[in-house]
Amino acid sequence: MSRLVVVVGAGPAGLGAAAGALRAGADVTLVDASEHPGGQYHRMLPGAFAAAHPGRLHHGWRGFERLRDHVLRHPRCDWWPESTVWSLERPGEGAPVVHVLRGEADAAGRERLVLRPDALVLAPGAHDRVLPFPGWELPGVYTAGAAQALAKGERLVVGDPVLIAGSGPFLLPVAASLIEAGATVLEVLEANPAATAARGWGRRPWELAPDAGKAGELAGYALLLARHRVPYRTGRAVIEARGDGRVEEAVTARLRPDWSVVPGTERTVPVDALCVSHGFSPQLELPVAAGCALTRTPGGAFTEVDADQRTTAPGVYAAGEITGIGGAPAARTEGLLAGWIAGGGDPRAREAAALSRRRDRARAFAARLAAAHPIGAAWPGWLREETVVCRCEETTYGSLRRAAGDQASGSARAVKLGTRAGLGPCQARVCGPTVAELLSGRVPGANPHHRPIAQPIRLGELASPPTENTPKPDRKESAR
Repeated sequence: MSRLVVVVGAGPAGLGAAAGALRAGADVTLVDASEHPGGQYHRMLPGAFAAAHPGRLHHGWRGFERLRDHVLRHPRCDWWPESTVWSLERPGEGAPVVHVLRGEADAAGRERLVLRPDALVLAPGAHDRVLPFPGWELPGVYTAGAAQALAKGERLVVGDPVLIAGSGPFLLPVAASLIEAGATVLEVLEANPAATAARGWGRRPWELAPDAGKAGELAGYALLLARHRVPYRTGRAVIEARGDGRVEEAVTARLRPDWSVVPGTERTVPVDALCVSHGFSPQLELPVAAGCALTRTPGGAFTEVDADQRTTAPGVYAAGEITGIGGAPAARTEGLLAGWIAGGGDPRAREAAALSRRRDRARAFAARLAAAHPIGAAWPGWLREETVVCRCEETTYGSLRRAAGDQASGSARAVKLGTRAGLGPCQARVCGPTVAELLSGRVPGANPHHRPIAQPIRLGELASPPTENTPKPDRKESAR
């Protein structure tokens, strides 16, 4: 019987992993919480739209369609949409047992299933990281990813006019998506000065030759912004949002390279919506639950993998943004390699060697990306005592500082219990990295990714007996 490989996540990395495992001859169960594959990068319009050109806001749409159709129509692939991995159980040896809930997230009667794979590939992706600033909790302040998801997935704009701010090249496709969906974009603000970006991208420029396609993509965004007269300003950030009941204006300011504010450069801009993103936070709940070691970098924590995408946990592989923020092509390549090895493919095969070389180039590009768009160490200077840090529990920066300075607290857990930072509905997914950074050096033991239960589950669902799911030799095509 062929190996069973479970792939968690159906974005570029997950689809790549499924394709690689199928190519190696394995059976694949592909699990994703969304109704359609593609992840954030290829978020699809609902079928009810009957869109004539569903890929209009997407780069690489035809390649994605080919990969999606190949995977979902393959007779050895089971596609589980609207399915959530809520827990991983580590056995004595071998890959973890995978606990899944199938059904709409808010619906009753979800089915509880258990998978016992020979190998597990984790590709859950990442979500926007937003650094707090006064007023960021106001209605009308969105993450850039949320604004793009609504534009791509529903053709809805979050407001008009819109200001986009933060750091990283992701701001450009967000601006393009909003413009194409009909919004007026006032300006795009990159927090890092032009010199910082130039140093990051300009070091040994000949090494960028294999990524020439990205330069064309960047030029396309620049032309679109120019055509719609949208300024792109570097070294400037939103440091405050104001409004009565919702955002009405944004306060922007020039920043030094360390992201400290240059006094006297503040400017107030009337807005209907504000979209902010300061990079990405990898979704590390499942790797941590599986026992995978993390590696710490200036850009944050990521899942540690070897040259074959193996983690430190037996039978567990990782691909995509949880190993480093590098974009969709890098994630797809890592997924293909991880799936091939997880499915029993020969790591010395010519195909694996070619994937490894592509993966290494992608990692080099990711290193440049991190160097060109770092988070400045002085950003906490934007905060005031009353600035909300944890929006779920309305924990303020002042209360967090006081708790961290209290010798009786002693640990990050005590600070969390005392302030309730990270204990709300999002379970620290939004504020966790920020709280950990603010507590760094003050209290020990801050780990925002440790959650024995990775996703919400009802007590009734927890009490119901699970169904064991095993691959069948006569498995039929299961694409929806």
